[in-house]
Amino acid sequence: MKAVRFHEYGGIDVLRVEEVERPVPGPGQVLVEVRAAGIQPGEVMIREGARHDRWPATFPSGQGSDLAGVVVEAGPQVRGVAVGDEVLGFTHDRASHAEYVVVDDVQLTPRPEGLSWDVAGSLYVAGTTAYATVFAVDPGPADTVVVSGAAGGVGSLAVQLARRRGATVIGLASEANHAWLKDRGVVPVEYGEGVAERIRQASGGSVDAFIDTFGEGYVDLAVELGVRPERINTIRDWQTAAKVAPGPTAKARRRARSWSASWPGSPRAGSSRCRSPTSTR
Repeated sequence: MKAVRFHEYGGIDVLRVEEVERPVPGPGQVLVEVRAAGIQPGEVMIREGARHDRWPATFPSGQGSDLAGVVVEAGPQVRGVAVGDEVLGFTHDRASHAEYVVVDDVQLTPRPEGLSWDVAGSLYVAGTTAYATVFAVDPGPADTVVVSGAAGGVGSLAVQLARRRGATVIGLASEANHAWLKDRGVVPVEYGEGVAERIRQASGGSVDAFIDTFGEGYVDLAVELGVRPERINTIRDWQTAAKVAPGPTAKARRRARSWSASWPGSPRAGSSRCRSPTSTR
């Protein structure tokens, strides 16, 4: 089969389409014929070597976590998925940019009817990360939640999930994305200088939770706005988060572990409410 691989760190010029051996699924695994595959900003950083200390590459390395396709072969002890199923999911092995990929059965979910292959192939990592951030801060109808990067890959899903919980959602985004946010019941606020005051005006002076999908000062902003540390979640600014909440409660740790997306390690890993990957605004 053909697969995208790279043999050294660098830009897109290091990528090669190569002939490789078709993998064989083991226990609890299936072989998926890939119809579409996505790439996250963090994966680009890994390929460039910018995340070598945290997620080093082993050369030759494949690329890609998100995928969607059709199950064509199943190993023993597979549960919940069968040959012929249309699925979407992810792989831990940086291997989704290939004609076929082996995936653990627990890392797949059925492709919903009407969802295009292109969308399905880029949905899982951002979707589970968004779910984790919203789950961690636990918004309800009485809460006001701020989301940074509200029109990005994770943020655009997080604002909608928080709205489904009944919360008032303030989305930080560029003006070009304000109409999109308004259409989904989100109060848009421009980021940049003076953002704290604009948030106070939009929220009536009270913010209950803060989801940061961008980093670079937003954890500090949440603290400035009076948000309790256990209701601040970041997918980027882990160092600041650790300083703000160095000793999360046992309840907070349990909530974060139960679907905290610390991609590309695992959507099951996590410690405090401040853990995960990607960046978009």
